[in-house]
Amino acid sequence: MVIVQTIGAPDDRAAAEWKWIIWDKVHRSVKRLQMRIAKAIREGKRSKAKALQWLLTHSYCARLLAVKRVTENEGRKTPGVDGEIWNTPQKKVQAIQSLQRHGYRPKPLRRIYIPKNNGKLRPLSIPVLNLKS
Repeated sequence: MVIVQTIGAPDDRAAAEWKWIIWDKVHRSVKRLQMRIAKAIREGKRSKAKALQWLLTHSYCARLLAVKRVTENEGRKTPGVDGEIWNTPQKKVQAIQSLQRHGYRPKPLRRIYIPKNNGKLRPLSIPVLNLKS
């Protein structure tokens, strides 16, 4: 499946790769797998659903979409415990490549407290962006 549209010879390959991703195809690919999982569960085909879930969690399109959602939401400028922010196309492409299939160990959430109108504090948990150097 082709998800990157390339034109010419870009100066910065990572930035060009991020810029030319065809997001409609990425969304369709992930949505299709999600729909197949839902259908398998409705039909009671647990083993098929499990196999499809494995495909979804290991697909390149799912990684692309995950990084896009994390880097383009309202909290995109807030670093996690590791202090990393994926704010450039180069960092986004590096993040996609660094997401590994095995050996993932989640880091603790960064906890901050936001004052409420009644004087109490509301806890807020911020996930860590995990980049391997």
